[in-house]
Amino acid sequence: MNQQVIVIGAGGHGRVVADVITCAGDTVLGFLDDNGDLPERIIGFPYLGKTDRFSDYPGASFIIAIGDSEIRERFAARMSGCRWYTAIHPSAVISQRETEIGEGSAVMANAVIGPCAKVGKHCIVNTAAVVEHNNTVGDFSHVSVGAKLAGTVTVGRGVWIGIGASVINDVTICDRALIGAGAMVIRNISVPGKYIGVPAIRLDR
Repeated sequence: MNQQVIVIGAGGHGRVVADVITCAGDTVLGFLDDNGDLPERIIGFPYLGKTDRFSDYPGASFIIAIGDSEIRERFAARMSGCRWYTAIHPSAVISQRETEIGEGSAVMANAVIGPCAKVGKHCIVNTAAVVEHNNTVGDFSHVSVGAKLAGTVTVGRGVWIGIGASVINDVTICDRALIGAGAMVIRNISVPGKYIGVPAIRLDR
């Protein structure tokens, strides 16, 4: 059944998500974004107005297409009760063996999600990212382009794993951690903060 979807956020990520929706065979009704200077049409879809107009579309499904985890979380709370759309590109490889993807999440082109993996609500598994078997990815987290999580990794809530970062098996990353681009996580991270390098270490404040 074709779903009618409104995308919250008309920036670069929102435009990619809109493309994923159409590739999946569903319909983009348009964008809501608080930037009032946007053109009438964005990559062929209408700009519908600011985000407080979401209640004007009771029959639509919504997806929050904003990269910042904290902003996604605020919108999800503000829009509580909406019907959430889960965007999955048809080229993504997702195991059917006890794998779960939470509502409002986006899984981009060529991503891989293995068996028994659990991806939370309003997450992003970006282009060509790998979430291997028995992983748990907390709500509002973002696994960036080309990042790779080995087996049995636990990622907390609101975590950002940067482009090309790697996490070895059996590692736990606490809530709100930020893993820099290209970093390699080889041990548990229990303190929120920014982690960079090979192996990844926490940046001093």
